[in-house]
Amino acid sequence: MTNIFERLRKNPGIRSRRGSAMVEVSLMVPLISFLFAGALDMGNYSFALISLANAARVAALYTSTSSATASDSVGACRYVLNELTTLPNINGTLNTCTSGTVTVSAEAVTGAGGIPSSQVSVTYQSLPMIPIPGVLSNQFVWTRTLTMPLRS
Repeated sequence: MTNIFERLRKNPGIRSRRGSAMVEVSLMVPLISFLFAGALDMGNYSFALISLANAARVAALYTSTSSATASDSVGACRYVLNELTTLPNINGTLNTCTSGTVTVSAEAVTGAGGIPSSQVSVTYQSLPMIPIPGVLSNQFVWTRTLTMPLRS
């Protein structure tokens, strides 16, 4: 077995290849970190949007059960919070839907064709993430509104 120093003395090209590899890695690390942060943010935003759509659907199903529940924002809030518990800034700490993080409103409306309906609007403010200039801002506010005919 030869010593590493003996191999470097016999073949000086190995030393220059090692140096160029370090330069390449040092140039690529910021780009890879930037891409990783963007992928992480997009994953979190996608999860929040899917959860928000599910929460609005569940609340609309609840408010469409009867004319008495068509404008029950408090009951719809319970369903929304139950659906959004997996989000990092909700996780069981919110009890009302009037804060800046989650806002729920439900009202009785007349739908298409004059059918009595319930309309639910759910607004969610995301966590501040790593902003990517020109692509992603620091924080988003999303609103999902559903109108569903009353079932009874």
